[in-house]
Formats: sequence, C-alpha cells, structure tokens
Amino acid sequence: MTAAAVRPAQGGARLSALARVPAFWVIAALLLAGAIRMSQIAGRLASAYPIAAAAAVVLFALLAVPFWLVVAELDFLEREPTELLVLAFAWGGLVATSVSIPASSALEDLVAKLGSPHLAADWGAALAAPSVEETAKTLGVVAVVLVARSQVNSVLDGVVYGAMVGLGFQIVEDVIFAVGAVALAGQGDQVQPVIATFLLRGFLSGVWSHTLFGALAGAGIGYLVVRRDRRPAHRVGAAVLAFLGAWASHVLWNSPLLGDGIGNGTLALLGVLLLKGLPPLLLILLLVRRAHDREADYYVERLRTLDDPELITPGEVEALGSGSARAAARRYAGQRAGHAGRRAVRRLQHAQAKLAVELSRASAMNGDDVREQRKALRELGHPEAITGPRSWRHTASTIVTTAVAIAVLWVALSALGGA
Repeated sequence: MTAAAVRPAQGGARLSALARVPAFWVIAALLLAGAIRMSQIAGRLASAYPIAAAAAVVLFALLAVPFWLVVAELDFLEREPTELLVLAFAWGGLVATSVSIPASSALEDLVAKLGSPHLAADWGAALAAPSVEETAKTLGVVAVVLVARSQVNSVLDGVVYGAMVGLGFQIVEDVIFAVGAVALAGQGDQVQPVIATFLLRGFLSGVWSHTLFGALAGAGIGYLVVRRDRRPAHRVGAAVLAFLGAWASHVLWNSPLLGDGIGNGTLALLGVLLLKGLPPLLLILLLVRRAHDREADYYVERLRTLDDPELITPGEVEALGSGSARAAARRYAGQRAGHAGRRAVRRLQHAQAKLAVELSRASAMNGDDVREQRKALRELGHPEAITGPRSWRHTASTIVTTAVAIAVLWVALSALGGA
C-alpha cells in the first residue's frame, strides 16, 4: 500500500529538461501574459502611491519567506525541485491573480443579476471569489503535472505544489489589497492602511488562507496522479472532493456567517477567525501528517535495510522518519555541540534523505556524502543524530514563544478593533 502511494521520480526537473516539454511553452506564455497584466496593475498603484506600494511589497515579501521555508520543508525526504516550486509560486502570483481579478468581479455581477443586489452584497465575495480563485490555483498544480508529471510522486508533493501556488496568489493579492486600502482611505500616500492590511490579511489570516486552500486542492491532484492502483473513478472523485473542500473552506472564510453572531471586540474577532479558519487548518495538518508518514515509511525502510551504522544507525532511522523527531535530534545536538552540532545533524539528515531517494530509484548508491557528514559530526563529539531526553529549556522556550505569539495576536486584534 505504501509503495503504491509513493512513486519516486527518476531525476530532477532542470529548466533545460522542462523546455523540451511542449506544455512548458504554453505555460510560459500564460506566465508572461500574467506578468504583463500584473505589471500594469502594479504600475498604476505604484505611480499613485509609491511609498505605500513599496511598504506593501516589503512587508508581504518578508511574510512570504517563512511560509516558503515551511512549505518547502514539508517534503523533507524527497524535496521538490526549486524550478517547479518557482513555477508554482509564479502561477499563483501572476496567472491565477490576473485571471481572478476580472473574473471574480464578473461573477459577482452575475450573482447580482440572477439573485439580487442584496445577495451580491452579502454573499457575492463568498460565492464568486472561491469559485474563480480555487479553479485558477488548482490549474497551477495541473500545470506542474503537465510539465513534470514524474515529480508529482506522492500526495505530499501535491500538497507542496498546491501550497506554493496558493502562497504566490496570497502574497500578490495582499499587496494589491494593501495599496487598494490606501486608495479607499483617501488620505494620500500613507502606510497606515498598508500596516492594517498586513496585520489582518497577512499576520492574522495568512495561516489559514490561500496557502491552506491550495494545499488541500493540491492533495487531490497528487492523489489523482499517484494512486494508479485505484480505479480512475475513485481517483477523480478524490480530486473533486479535495477541490470542493478547498472551495467550501474559502466560501466559509469569505462568508458573512458569524459576522454579527458573537459580539464585538477583540475576543469576538478572534472567535470568528478560529471558528472559520481552524477546521480547514486541522484538516490539512491531518492530511499532511498522514501523507508524510506514508512517504517516510517508504523511504526510511530503504535505509533500514542497509545495516551500516556509518550510513545510518537504528536510532537515526527512527528520528529521520518524523519531522518532530528530526527537530528533536537537532536540538539535542545543539545542547551537546552548540550551533555547529545542530547544523551538522541537519546536513547529515539531508544526506541520509538523499541516499534514501537514490536507493528508491534503484540507482548506484553513493554514501560518500553521508560518511563525510558523519565524520564532521563525530569531530564535534556527537557521533549520532538521535533524539535525547526532553529538555526543560525547550519546554520553557515553547511556553515563552506561545505567550509572545498570543500577546502579538492580541495587540494586532486590538489595534484592528480600534481602527
């Protein structure tokens, strides 16, 4: 069952290889058209509000960095080619946005004509935006499949590419909304509306917004591509169900539900955010955990058969298969050998993951990199990348970090409530 859920790619996805696929040039043309359209929009905004536009680009670009790192790290054992991650991000930021802006407005007008202006005012954004945007973003994952189908070799890959498309869409859309808020404020080229938009759409809503919806729809495409052991109708049904899950989560997020139902103030706003955003967040976390565990079982089992402690020890086998255990092994190395120990364990884990992928492809095994990283770790007096006893420092750090995050969230909500 695990083998059927993971189909290792036979090589990378270099730009020179992608260029030999006809679909690549179609997608490149769409990216170019999207870039031209978004440049026109950005140019108008920047000429009218240069300071606000620059502030929005800087703030949301900084926000994109931790999101990118987290998404790219999801598939630690069989990492996605950077070229395809950039393609997915660009599709979301250029193609999906340039299509969604006019199409969403047109669909809202249709809701008003077929229903009523009141319905469009209340539910237009909830019905139009998810229908257009989720379709456009899901096509970004389809685009990745068309140019490099072999690189989508597990459900987790679909999650990563879908999240990257969503991240690109989220960042570009938020920049446009931020500068649009400046125009609506009517007070000139000011950065206060940009900061307010950053707090609301970036800091508060970002964790369960487009990146999350894209990941859910991407999981369905990954299942459709990988699970060839299932009947076609079953795979298509799973992909459609995942898309509908992303669409429904987006509809709930945009809907007026709970807008007036739990009172006013900071706690009420926090309650709405949690009630609307937490269910899809928990769903995708559960899905990612399940997909990661399936992939880890497949790759780590290849390392388990080596029976060579220079390449991997039994303790390292257990640590490598879990994200939390990998992080715990790095912390333990940091306690014993400082920052250099953490880096050495991380490099060793990357080398072992690369070796596992080589073994899964039945290609010639080269353990030189693992041995080199092992030697570096041994010289630091910490020869094995294993988890150690739970440290009180880690527990204290977790408590402090959580407290600070809650405090920042509270201040942000209070600031928005008073704006």
